[in-house]
Amino acid sequence: MNPIDELITISRYYGADSRFVIAGGGNTSYKNGEKIWVKASGSSLATIGEDGFAQLDRSLLNRMNDKEYSRDATKREEEVKNDLAAATLTKDKRPSVETSMHNVMGYAFVVHLHPTLVNGLMCAVDAEKELHRLFGEKALFVEYTDPGYLLFKKVAGKISDYRERYGEEPQVIWLQNHGIFVAADTTEEIKQIYAAIFDKLEGAVSKPLPMQERALSHSVDEIVPALRMMLSDNGLKTLRVRNNELIEFFSNNSENQQDISKPFTPDAIVYCKSNYLFFNEEKPDQLLQEAEKAFSSFEKQHGYLPKVILIKGIGLVAVGDHADQCDIILDVFEDAMKVAYLSHSFGGPHPMTPAQIDFIDNWEVENYRRSVAAGAFRGRAENKTIIITGAAQGFGEGIGRCLIPEGANIVVADLNEETGSATADKFNRLAKGNQACFVRTNVAEIASLENLVHETICVFGGIDCFISNAGVLRAGGLEEMTPENFEFVTKINYSAYFYGTKVVSRIMKLQTAFAPETYYADIIQINSKSGLQGSKANFAYAGGKFGGIGLTQSFALELAPFRIKVNAVCPGNFYEGPLWSDPENGLFVQYLKAGKVPGAKTVDEVKAFYLSKVPMGKGCTPADVTKGVLYLMEQCGETGQALPITGGQVMLS
Repeated sequence: MNPIDELITISRYYGADSRFVIAGGGNTSYKNGEKIWVKASGSSLATIGEDGFAQLDRSLLNRMNDKEYSRDATKREEEVKNDLAAATLTKDKRPSVETSMHNVMGYAFVVHLHPTLVNGLMCAVDAEKELHRLFGEKALFVEYTDPGYLLFKKVAGKISDYRERYGEEPQVIWLQNHGIFVAADTTEEIKQIYAAIFDKLEGAVSKPLPMQERALSHSVDEIVPALRMMLSDNGLKTLRVRNNELIEFFSNNSENQQDISKPFTPDAIVYCKSNYLFFNEEKPDQLLQEAEKAFSSFEKQHGYLPKVILIKGIGLVAVGDHADQCDIILDVFEDAMKVAYLSHSFGGPHPMTPAQIDFIDNWEVENYRRSVAAGAFRGRAENKTIIITGAAQGFGEGIGRCLIPEGANIVVADLNEETGSATADKFNRLAKGNQACFVRTNVAEIASLENLVHETICVFGGIDCFISNAGVLRAGGLEEMTPENFEFVTKINYSAYFYGTKVVSRIMKLQTAFAPETYYADIIQINSKSGLQGSKANFAYAGGKFGGIGLTQSFALELAPFRIKVNAVCPGNFYEGPLWSDPENGLFVQYLKAGKVPGAKTVDEVKAFYLSKVPMGKGCTPADVTKGVLYLMEQCGETGQALPITGGQVMLS
C-alpha cells in the first residue's frame, strides 16, 4: 500500500469511530522530504479520500518556524494564514491550522484525535500529575495554549526540549483541553500506540460511563414545539431531543450541571457555542413561561440564542439551523458530558477559561469551520418539518422526493416498514443538511398517529405541514362492492384524514401560540379529481374524497383562528404510479375487469381511454402535485380550498 492510501485508511479507521472523533474533527498527515499531505479544513476523516488532503511545500512551510510575526493577535493569525496558503500546492484546499505542528514532528505519519477517554484526562484538574503517574515522566504534556501559531510555537519548543533531554523524538504529545498527537513511521505502529493508551486509560477510570438509553417522555410533545417557535424569529430552527442515563445524570441534578456549564475544548465552542441553558422546572406551562424570559435574557447577554438546552425530565435538546447540525450539537455536547463525568477519575473537571473561550469565539479559523458546518443552501421549504402519510411509494414518495431538495425534513409515515425505511434512506441521500426519517404508522388508529407525532417532535422539534396522502381504492359498482371493502376505503380515505388532523392540530396550535405572527402551519389532504366529480363504478373512493373536501372546508373554518391553513390538492391520474400501473392490482387492471371502459380488451386500451379525457394529454405527476403543495404552504390568504391539478380534465365552476 502506498503512503497516501495508508493515510486514507488510518484516517477512516479513527474518523468513523465516535470514541476518537466527533463532528469530522481531528486531523492526519503524511510527509516525505519535500511535501506534506494534511487533512484540509472541511473534510471529514470518516469519509476522506485523496482529494480531502491539502498538499504543501515543506521548504516554504519550514520558513514559518523561525519567522517573526506581528504581536497583534489578529494580524498575526492573518499573516500565518497567508503563509500557509502560499505554501499550499493544492490552492482549492485550505490546510488544517495545525499543519505546522504536523510538519515539525519527526515521523512520517501523524494522527491527531480528540478521544473522549483522553480528554477525560486532559480536561481534568490534575491532568499533568495524573498523566505522569499513568504514563511516566517522559510523557510530553503541553499546557493549554490558544490554537494556531502560538500553540505551534509552544509545541515546537517542547519538542526541542524533549530532544535535548532524552535524545529522541517524542511520539505522543498530550494537549491540555484539546486532545492528543501520535506520530510514527508506520500507521500500524500508530494503532499500537493508541491501543496501549486507551487500555491504560480505561483501567484508570473509577466509574464507567452510564450510557443506557432512556425513553423520551411524552412531555416532549407539550414543550419542544413551543420552544422551537420561540427560537425561530429569524428563520425556522430544527430541534432534536436525546436522552440516556448520562444525560439524566446532568439534566436531573442542578449540582451536576455546574460541571458542564462551560466548554472544555475548542471544538465544543465551534459547534455548541460557550453558553447553555438548563431548565429544572418540569411543569410544561411554568417551563414555557420561564423559557420565554430566559431566551430573551440569554440573547441580550450573549448576542445569540442557545444551541444547547438541558431540560429536567426530558433530556438534551439541540437547536440547529438544520437537522445535520442538530446531530453534531448532540454528539459534541454529549461528549462534553462524558468528559466531565470521566474527569472525576483525575481530580474533577477543568473547563476553559473566559479568555480562552473568547479567543476561540472570535477566531477566524473557527468562524470558517462554523460557516462550513452551517452550509448555505436555502430551499422553498427550508427547515419545514413535513409528515407525509403513505409516503413509502406512489404519490407520497414522489412528493417527498420533490420536497427534500427544497430543504424540508420529511417524515415517511407508512405501514410498509421495509419500503418506507428504504424510501427515507433514499431521501437522505438527496438531502443537504435536512433529513428524512421513517415512522411505522397505521393512519386508521389514533394511537399510531399519536406515536407518529411524538417521534416527529423528538427528531425534528415540531410539525409545520401534515400531508394526509395515504389512500386506497377498491373499484366496483353497487353489485360488486362489498360492505367490508366500502368501509375499508372510507376508513383510510375519509376517517383517517379526520384522525390525523385531530392529532396534529393540537401540536400546531401549541406552535402558533408561541410563533411569530408571520408563521402559519399547514394541513393538506391529497384528494383527487374524484373528489370534484363523481366516478362511475368507483363510488367508495369518490364518496370518501368528496367527504374529504367537506372535512377540509370545515377544518379550515375551525383552525383559521390558530393560523393553521387547511387545503386539499386534487390531482388527476398518476398513470405511472403503482396505484394505476401495478400489473396485478393497479387501477388499469381493476377498471378492465370492472368493465369501466366499454369495449376495452387490454390494459393499454383502458390507459388510452383515460388519457384522451385530459385536455393537456398527460397524466399528473408527483412534481405537479408538489408545486401545488409548495404554493399552498407559501401563501397565507387561502384556506379551505380544493386545488385541482388535472390537466384541465376537471375545472372548478
